[in-house]
Amino acid sequence: MDSFAATRSRMPDLEDRIAADPGGFRVLTGERPTGKLHLGYYFGTIRERVRLQALGVETFVILADYQVITDRDTSAHVADSVRSAVLDYLAAGLDPTTTTIFTHSAVPALNQLMLPFLSLVTEAELRRNPTVKAERAASGRALSGLLLTYPVHQAADILFCKGNLVPVGKDNLPHIELTRTIARRFNDRYGQVFPEPEAMVTDAPEIPGLDGRKMSKSYGNAIALSMTTDETADAIRRTRTDGERVITYDPERRPGVSGLLSTAALCRGTTPEQIAQQIGDRGSVMLKQLTTDAVNDFLAAHRRRRAELESDPAVVSDVLRGGNERANVIADSTLAEVRDHMDMGYANAR
Repeated sequence: MDSFAATRSRMPDLEDRIAADPGGFRVLTGERPTGKLHLGYYFGTIRERVRLQALGVETFVILADYQVITDRDTSAHVADSVRSAVLDYLAAGLDPTTTTIFTHSAVPALNQLMLPFLSLVTEAELRRNPTVKAERAASGRALSGLLLTYPVHQAADILFCKGNLVPVGKDNLPHIELTRTIARRFNDRYGQVFPEPEAMVTDAPEIPGLDGRKMSKSYGNAIALSMTTDETADAIRRTRTDGERVITYDPERRPGVSGLLSTAALCRGTTPEQIAQQIGDRGSVMLKQLTTDAVNDFLAAHRRRRAELESDPAVVSDVLRGGNERANVIADSTLAEVRDHMDMGYANAR
């Protein structure tokens, strides 16, 4: 059994433990603010965060702005992306009074944890990380120091708040394994400080974009949560399909048609095959109209709430101020504990 299958097999037991003692878990999750959040984020992660919050699980959401520059030469537009993400979080139902929403760059002590953590891993372990390998292959250039240490940066994100539960997709499981390794090695060397976090994988499907590939900002095939109804209609109208009148779900042979069917099905709570059967031989025009209606209907309430929030310019700054303050208190406490366990408590002297 591979690691993903093994992790999936443990999920029923994990869900039972969460239901029995939600206060015993602390979740760390988040994303790099590289653009507007889209439907893939909503179905893949945001909806799960709202569910865990409702169960009473303490949740931390990090906007990893520093990590934007792991594979980019500029930090332009990061501020806009952070603001947009916070609005989408709130519109989707995250409550900043119970869920801590914060930015990476605003928590200095979090980043100081990287130094002792880096001493616990080898260069070979970092280079074996799938994300590092994939980014190196895609860029075709030498790794930056930040990209090479990206997995350790993520470990610091998780462990600064002693997170013990991390919702992830299949591609991110190696990051959780390395985080567990770092926590275990630190505890063995210096004494017990950190939990070994568990990965939590959900049944959320990989969300196809409008062209059938994985929905991604970089592919330009995504429907942003913040789009207007007209922008949504235009994006769907421009999707390349084919000339066959009968609509069928066939991701390999008909990626554009299948991407639209999948999008409509997710928003309608049904299957792509059922949507295809509903359209029958009425062709791509009907498919695009039905998909447009499905997405706009699904996002209508989200967009109304988002517009209300956006009308108050202080909303985002207030949320981040409160979240950053709480994250800093926790990070400072964890760093002080780390220093004490490393016999460097003199660094905490006043």
